[in-house]
Amino acid sequence: MDWITLLRSLQSDFIKRLTSGCLLHCETESQYSELTIISGERLKSLREFCWQMAEKYKRTSSVRDVFINNLKGKLGEEVVKERLANLITEVDYEKRFGGDGKVDFTLTSDPTIGIEVKSRHGSFDKIRWTISSEEVEKNVVVVCILIQEEVNEAQPEYHLFLAGFLPTNMIKLRTGKISFGIEQLLYGGGLCCYLEQIQSSKQKTQIYHDHQQESFSKQTKEQLLKSPIYSDTQSYLHHHNRNEDLHWLYLKLGNECLEKREYEAAIINYTQALEINPDASDIYYKRGLAHYYLEDYEVAIEDYTQAIHLTADNAKAYNRRGLARYQLGEYEAAIEDYTQAIRINPNIAIAYKNRADAFYQIGNNQGAIEDYTHAIRINPDYALTYKNRSLARHLLGSEQKAKQIIRIDIHDAVAYKNRGNSRSDLGDYEGAIADYTQAIEINPSYADAYYNRGNAHSDLGNYEEAIADYTRVIEINPNYADAYYNRANARFGVGDKPAAIEDFQQAANFYWKEGKLEEHKDTRERILELQIEESIDILNF
Repeated sequence: MDWITLLRSLQSDFIKRLTSGCLLHCETESQYSELTIISGERLKSLREFCWQMAEKYKRTSSVRDVFINNLKGKLGEEVVKERLANLITEVDYEKRFGGDGKVDFTLTSDPTIGIEVKSRHGSFDKIRWTISSEEVEKNVVVVCILIQEEVNEAQPEYHLFLAGFLPTNMIKLRTGKISFGIEQLLYGGGLCCYLEQIQSSKQKTQIYHDHQQESFSKQTKEQLLKSPIYSDTQSYLHHHNRNEDLHWLYLKLGNECLEKREYEAAIINYTQALEINPDASDIYYKRGLAHYYLEDYEVAIEDYTQAIHLTADNAKAYNRRGLARYQLGEYEAAIEDYTQAIRINPNIAIAYKNRADAFYQIGNNQGAIEDYTHAIRINPDYALTYKNRSLARHLLGSEQKAKQIIRIDIHDAVAYKNRGNSRSDLGDYEGAIADYTQAIEINPSYADAYYNRGNAHSDLGNYEEAIADYTRVIEINPNYADAYYNRANARFGVGDKPAAIEDFQQAANFYWKEGKLEEHKDTRERILELQIEESIDILNF
């Protein structure tokens, strides 16, 4: 059982215990507790700070609204601060008076690793937490806090539940924002371990780089200068830029070592090449290959990730990172990488085969069958794929049973919509669109199906189609705030800033009426950003 499956299983148990009230309560700082109680002087200090914030920002909203909104946030931060203690930065109220910059905490050992905290009051089975694309980009994890009591000026005590957390690399979001419920979170008891793993991974990578730099000694350089490749390039070196030549030399030596399966030597040479040119995406990819063949999968993932960062449409890096994650038992993360590789290049049979293997590992036999079949369609000579597809079908009972699962009830719009949601969660946006379309054909007034299909189109960059779907949602339900918000993002995607501003304004109005203050604030910030950009465009014109 991989760690994600384990934490989801623990989360299911936690949700059941929320109903009965049988929760873990530990008052010792730095120790995990499902329940945290804040009252007395600590609550008084939080209130005083929030009243200061209310006074400072009273021009944008009413004093009471700003106070309550800030108190919700600070209550959540106190929970995380108490549970993670020295692992994260202290809450410095003076420093944060001007805003937290979309990051609530950072790891003490590495200020580049951000942690976002989201606090909500309401029924645990209905409440949803929301995170923006900017917050996803700036943080490695979002921690969700559930507040039992309604937040107001006079409440003497608050019971706060650590509802769970989500690594941001599991959140598929390019623009706008996304909401999720408690059942989608991972169990909070794994948060500290997850952050320590990230910290350890980054430290390990840094130690490795430092060690490689030291190990490339004078003797190693002398051996390099005597190599056949170097002797072929000596005359070239005298007439061209030395840094460029050394980069070329290290790269050729690295390639030669990789071809000879001398992986440690390949890593040393690739590292030297990257010292000269740190933006060489392909060298990170090749060094990742060397680490992978040495079974150093975590460091390989670091290199593949850097290659992806430098070249976003790097399908081969996504596929290889998926393989490394598969080797670590991180099957769902591997599926996300294979899906991204397929989205970039849908004609790579190996990516479908690899994703099928991962589906098989998590028990998604239907998904495995579909991917094995697709791989065979691209490459009919895939003998191993035939074998695996037969195994998956055997687990389902028969090929006919698989077909029955695919068909579902042809008259059930909700079933198609739900299957579309599942496919969308896995990154299969084309499959999701097909299911949402089926739901719409059954029920032409199904607003949620149009909305979800619009989201899938948006994720694929099909902004015109997304705009059409969001427009249909608004025709069915003129008060659908999120449809206005997402249509605004889609309109921005096609370069129509005035229309985007108009939609954001509509969304902000509805969020305000619904009492969704954080969403309202986020939307107002988006409007301001676009208005500034539009003003700059006019001046440049």
